[in-house]
Amino acid sequence: MKNSKHFRALKTGPDDAGRRLDRVLRKALPDYSLSLIHRLLRQGKACLNGKPASPGDRVQAGDVIQVVIPENGGKSPLPLPPSAGDAPATPPILWRGAGIIVFNKPPGLAAHGENSLDTLVNAWLSGKLPPSLSFRPGPLHRLDKPTSGAIAFSETIEGARLFSRLLREHKAAKTYLAIVEGRMAGEAVWQDELVRDSNAGKTFAAGGRGAAGAKTALTAVTALASNGSHTLIEARIMTGRTHQIRAQAAAHGHPLAGDRKYGGHTGGFFLHAWKLDVGGHIAGFPQPLTAPLPSPFQSRISALFGAHLIPL
Repeated sequence: MKNSKHFRALKTGPDDAGRRLDRVLRKALPDYSLSLIHRLLRQGKACLNGKPASPGDRVQAGDVIQVVIPENGGKSPLPLPPSAGDAPATPPILWRGAGIIVFNKPPGLAAHGENSLDTLVNAWLSGKLPPSLSFRPGPLHRLDKPTSGAIAFSETIEGARLFSRLLREHKAAKTYLAIVEGRMAGEAVWQDELVRDSNAGKTFAAGGRGAAGAKTALTAVTALASNGSHTLIEARIMTGRTHQIRAQAAAHGHPLAGDRKYGGHTGGFFLHAWKLDVGGHIAGFPQPLTAPLPSPFQSRISALFGAHLIPL
């Protein structure tokens, strides 16, 4: 086995501890299917610390997994980490602790994919974290490319699990600021059944309950200021649907200004993840954490509603 030119030795790190061997290999070798990994284990071509292993064996930090890679494996299963030398600067850090980093994402930067917050942060973290075969830091919730503001990023698997649990249990509250078209006043709770059209990349409000694939969306909205043609709103989302605020605002006759995808016409697109509150469930986390507005958003609020209305 060790004489094979396709032999690889993979060393596990702290974030791999306690995980199944087949799942660790699936993450470490993303170009290979789980069925292929199981076949390698059955054939003795994937061993743990030099001994034959089973898919369900649990690994510990410092274990060595030895694998004979098939000749037709395709891409390298262990790509080099991105170089941080020429990478653009990461966005400002709002808070860091408990295996979580909260960034103030600028508008126009995607959270995932090529040339995204994900790639920037992983380049920045390269060499700063213990090695891991099965865990890769990444964004912990969605934030559209045109949207700015607070976004939580995992630094450790413990941080990822903690924040994901708080989201799942509705213990992490997210509040946005937006400029919408038309006049709004007072407070309202928008409740809609939303349907996602993946082909169109849009979310639509269904006519009522029972529509195929529809999911309930709840957003508490407060009008902060209005000049008759535009309104500055605070929107606290109580569910996490894709394009939730954009789709609901359009469905209620107040599309985001400049959001042409959802019927907006005038001005720029301004949607900002303003506050993130975890209700004291993460030690040291601000209650709430507030992301400063980008300068163009501040200027737009000042022009439409007066400088004294810029939220702090």
